Amino acid sequence: MTHPGAMLQTDIDVSVEAIAQLSVVPRILDAVVRATGMRFAAVARVTDNRWTACAVRDDLGFGLKPGEDLVLETTICNDIRSHRHPVVFGHASQHAVYSTHHTPKYYGLESYASVPIYTVGGEFFGTLCAIDSRPVSVDEDRLATEMILYGELIASQMALEGRVEYAERALRTSMDEGVLREQFLAVVGHDLRSPLQAAGMAAEALADMPLPPRAGRLAKVITASAKRMTDLIDDIMDFARARLASGIPVAQLDQSDLAAMVGRVVAEVSAAHPTATIVSDLDIPRALRFDPVRLQQLLANLLNNAMTHGDTRRAIRVDGRVEDNAVVLEVTNFGTPIDPATQGMLFQPFYRPESATPRPGLGLGLYIASEIARAHGGTLTVCSSTDEGTCFTLRLPLTGA
Repeated sequence: MTHPGAMLQTDIDVSVEAIAQLSVVPRILDAVVRATGMRFAAVARVTDNRWTACAVRDDLGFGLKPGEDLVLETTICNDIRSHRHPVVFGHASQHAVYSTHHTPKYYGLESYASVPIYTVGGEFFGTLCAIDSRPVSVDEDRLATEMILYGELIASQMALEGRVEYAERALRTSMDEGVLREQFLAVVGHDLRSPLQAAGMAAEALADMPLPPRAGRLAKVITASAKRMTDLIDDIMDFARARLASGIPVAQLDQSDLAAMVGRVVAEVSAAHPTATIVSDLDIPRALRFDPVRLQQLLANLLNNAMTHGDTRRAIRVDGRVEDNAVVLEVTNFGTPIDPATQGMLFQPFYRPESATPRPGLGLGLYIASEIARAHGGTLTVCSSTDEGTCFTLRLPLTGA
């Protein structure tokens, strides 16, 4: 069980640190010194058993430093903690009340000004005070009003600093949780690969055996399902790499024939969608540098997206050209136009547009495609209209451009 004294010390330490973090406090203490004509000013944390200096301006040589205490019962601040009213006087030895008060005598004070500080929630925090061993001429009411305003400013700054600190903690917690989730995905994706590969290889081996018709069909289903699950895990791994490793890694190599690469991807996607038509028109006369595996993945993601969301009764187009020191690849499909608000969300991870028809996948294809483009120093954008269709445009800078 935590000792009450330890809890109080923690509260005092927090208060001293909170005041120390406020850049406005030294300026307020300077203003208090000028306004009062007194040579010592402080912000004090005052509880029912402690008086602790949180910030000090000492031109008097009083010798008190932040974090140090005065005996509570020797202070007028203890009285203020009880009655919650300002106390201001300029000449204690001639004052009707404070000429006989123990505090001026104990500390050798002639002038004094102190006002309560409340938290924004209305709780008593402590005092803003000033003292001097010499008398000063003060307008007590005016000075009390001015110092109360300074106290309110300190309280509001403490509240603001507290809200900022809370927001930063919440943000750090959110970021930590997000990283943890992404690390979990990466571990799960990695650990699922081995058993899934074993299942896929076993299914392929079964498919090559002389099996009864039904068993052969089941082997093909297992093979297709294993391939589909492998694709999903690959997407998860790419997502984790993009988020945890600051981008998807690429190995850019000199490539002499982009058209051939596009042709391979088109043939692969066409084989999976035999009723759809894909036409390509590429005019890229020069060699390029890119990661062929990743660029094929990017193009396959765009074509599969077109198959899923476009009208496959109309041809899907793949166009390529050199334009303004960049290679431009466009994948265009026709169907229901994408509204501008949705366009801005397409490249977000796990985003899937609302649809009455269930869609396969995790909603990572376009996100991964955009990350691959970014890893190449390029961009992936989209535009959509009824007349022109939906066009995804990949723009990659030419080497040495």
